[in-house]
Amino acid sequence: MSEPQNEKESPAFRPGSDTPFLVGLGILGGSYAIIILAMILADLAYVDRDSMLGALRSPEIHYSIVLSLLSCTLSTILSLWVAVPLGYLTSRFDFPGKRFLDTVLDIPIVLPPLVIGISLLALFNFAPFSWTSEWVVFEIPAVILAQFMVACAFATRAMRISFDQIPQRYEKVALTLGCNRGKAFRLVVMPQAKQGIVAAGTLAWARSLGEFGPILVFAGSTRMRTEVLPTSVYLEIQAGNLKGALAVSLIMIVAAAAVLATSRIMGMKRMEP
Repeated sequence: MSEPQNEKESPAFRPGSDTPFLVGLGILGGSYAIIILAMILADLAYVDRDSMLGALRSPEIHYSIVLSLLSCTLSTILSLWVAVPLGYLTSRFDFPGKRFLDTVLDIPIVLPPLVIGISLLALFNFAPFSWTSEWVVFEIPAVILAQFMVACAFATRAMRISFDQIPQRYEKVALTLGCNRGKAFRLVVMPQAKQGIVAAGTLAWARSLGEFGPILVFAGSTRMRTEVLPTSVYLEIQAGNLKGALAVSLIMIVAAAAVLATSRIMGMKRMEP
């Protein structure tokens, strides 16, 4: 039977406005970005022109900038050299001890950086590492090694995510066409992983630039020897020169921003699966 004509029809469901939800997201997310910008503006407001020019003209800061650029670049190259095969191995294969390996690789991410430096210092008291400690500990190689130990963990995690996003069917097709695993990796996987490599390299370089704890313990903070930009900030604060420390901090901010901007220009974007 049909329903009575005089019975009122139920009103159609109408979802509420999305505006409160979006405003809440904007407030929560935007507040963090605003704080970051406010800190940078505070640095700019506090540092006067003379302090900035003094930092840029200082031979110690010149040495620190050059050593930072060289050490960060070398540690990034080493990180990618290790992160690419490790990321591919943990992404594509299941093997006994994989979970243990994943845990070990994440240790430098969760540990305080200072502990990494202390552990490196202890490691070079035992053979065969002790045989080279005279040329490594408290020397420039210690700076690169300290940066590498932390940056490589982040690069490895980034590379694994990149390889996870690349479909395996392309490799399988290459294998059925006669390629071995190494050739398929070189010709099929690596071209698709370029954006991931740029992302991992950028992350490793930026992480190396900001590394302080392991360098301070394992390489020291000797002027014109093992001084990099983070230790320059520390030495300026120790000398009571807050404006000089902030000037060096601004140099680090500019360097990090330049690297990130370059990576964006080179086409670093999220890879589609």
